[in-house]
Amino acid sequence: MVLLQPDPFLNELTSMFERSTEKGSVWVTLKRSSMKCKATRKKMETAETIEYRCLVRATDAKKTISTSLSARDYQKFQASYATVLKAHMNALKKRERKDKKKTAEPEKKQKKSEPSKKPASRASQ
Repeated sequence: MVLLQPDPFLNELTSMFERSTEKGSVWVTLKRSSMKCKATRKKMETAETIEYRCLVRATDAKKTISTSLSARDYQKFQASYATVLKAHMNALKKRERKDKKKTAEPEKKQKKSEPSKKPASRASQ
């Protein structure tokens, strides 16, 4: 796994999306991390506060890249990341929406077309 700066990470993410247009997927994960091992964090808790960062990983099953962001860099990165996602999310299928009006109309037509069944009167007996 390669730890990159945010801008090269976005460039490499763009190339991953371009390589996987015909076949394949790109998985992106974000998680909170202190970039320290668990034992080191336990020792540091008593002395000082831990600065957590956002760890962003991307993989296309062949290559894995990652970057680490501080809280102040996150807003700028998120805007650039959203632009990359919007540009490369063209292979998604449209969701089939079931409109309430369309589903209700066939039911009403079926009810109108069925003859109403009334019980036979007992006067003839």
